Amino acid sequence: QVQLMESGGGSVQAGGSLTLSCTASGSVFAVTSMGWYRQVPGKQRELVARMTNSENVEYDYFVRGRFTISRDNDKNTVTLQMDSLQIEDSAVYFCNAEAAFHTKGWERRYSTYWGQGTQVTVSS
Repeated sequence: QVQLMESGGGSVQAGGSLTLSCTASGSVFAVTSMGWYRQVPGKQRELVARMTNSENVEYDYFVRGRFTISRDNDKNTVTLQMDSLQIEDSAVYFCNAEAAFHTKGWERRYSTYWGQGTQVTVSS
């Protein structure tokens, strides 16, 4: 199992900045990627940014250029630097980790893990 601990959420005025951090524990050897998703009531959870172990990065179109994701693979921590925050960025942000466990021979079992969510509120 992989446990994800999140920190850094809060309230900020539009144009301000926040930094989210997430640290994985448990079976961290199996983690292949880490990132952040966000969700508002009545809407589906959507990708914000993620980074694989090989440092391939994917950003949501609407945060590209404003948010920056980084990862310390040795410490199993992913950080999301959020600048120029807009009201539309308000959501519960969830840390995400993907893991691959070896089973028999070349076979693998893939699992997805989520943090408990941290609130980000942006006001005018």
